[in-house]
Amino acid sequence: MSVFAAAVTLFLVMDPIGNIPMFLSLLGQVDETRRKRVILREVLIAFVVLVVFLFFGRYILAALHITEPALGIAGGVVLFLIAVRMIFPWGRDQNVESPTGEPLVVPLAIPLIAGPSAMATVILLSNQAPGRIWMWFLALAIASVTALVVLLSAEILRRRLGSRFLVAIERLMGMILATLSVQMLLTGIREYVQSFG
Repeated sequence: MSVFAAAVTLFLVMDPIGNIPMFLSLLGQVDETRRKRVILREVLIAFVVLVVFLFFGRYILAALHITEPALGIAGGVVLFLIAVRMIFPWGRDQNVESPTGEPLVVPLAIPLIAGPSAMATVILLSNQAPGRIWMWFLALAIASVTALVVLLSAEILRRRLGSRFLVAIERLMGMILATLSVQMLLTGIREYVQSFG
């Protein structure tokens, strides 16, 4: 997987476009002058959390005796389920109550940006090619900066493009993520079969 493909995968898993309504709702009570700083802080916290999982996640897997094919298959299944939810967003709770204070870490940084799927993805990348760890770090940085730009532009995007257009973009992204997840699943199955050869 190239840096570009990894960055695209991580961006899709973070799903900043799908999180726009949630962010706007959760930041509704925050003063407008502070919103951008809050978003910047939360994306930075999420980035740090994902970096920790990127560099140390494989040691956790080793301690749990989880093999690379198993991680690839599980990662493919998880990403596929996320993709299906992006394409068919039934059951997503859009009516989240706005907190009375300023959100900190939960739920903006974790789990909206650095959710279990994003954590699993960075672990998968680092486990598949530990020698390319700095490439995965670069991919994570690119995905995080792109997600930050999208979230900082959330209000503008909603006003200019409208909710329907944002939903259409998210579904297109879901289709791309579904394709990537199937490829990941097939690679994991192939590696598992080859381990008996």
